[in-house]
Amino acid sequence: MIPARMGSQRLSKKNLRTLGGVPLITRAIRKCQTAGVFDEVWVNSEAAEFGEIAQSEGVRFHQRPAQLADHVATSEQYVEEFLRQHECECLLQIHSIAPLLSVQEIRDFVGAFRSGGHDTLLSYEAIQIECALNGRPVNFDFDRKTNSQDLSPVQRITWSITGWRRVTYLAAAAAGRCATYSGHVGFYELSRNAAHVVKTAQDLDFAEAILKTQTDD
Repeated sequence: MIPARMGSQRLSKKNLRTLGGVPLITRAIRKCQTAGVFDEVWVNSEAAEFGEIAQSEGVRFHQRPAQLADHVATSEQYVEEFLRQHECECLLQIHSIAPLLSVQEIRDFVGAFRSGGHDTLLSYEAIQIECALNGRPVNFDFDRKTNSQDLSPVQRITWSITGWRRVTYLAAAAAGRCATYSGHVGFYELSRNAAHVVKTAQDLDFAEAILKTQTDD
């Protein structure tokens, strides 16, 4: 499933912005098709315009309710709504705004999800530098200086690609628990480029520059 709402607060219609001359949504669809690891590929949006793109690219379209596409709606809500509408064993979500996620990384992530026995698999970027939260050390100590290469990496969740087992997700939602992190949760490391997410014009410019150095996009 590729989520793509039309609204965006920081970068207008970002899913339709182009990278290497190709709209982000189209780029994501084609990567999923090329990966060859999915039974079905769906675009999930409130906007009929994305349905036309999905049809032209030969994939399916799920039109979510408009209230699940505003700036206060959460991913947990639209994922649940999708899973209630479509029977499946598991759902892999690929974000079009993570355009540097490669086809091979998609294949590897799906393989890890299938073989790892996870109910939820989160992608992350490993950041091996001193990190703090609310002014308090997370992976270092004020009492001593540690070389950065000796620090435990912080796992920054990227959402570039995520996997969920449908039955576990819906059971958690029905019980009033957080479904996004339900069941047995695993973590999968992505490359720095794959973890890059486009939210601003500057993010898009960065992705454009990096794309020129990649052979598998």
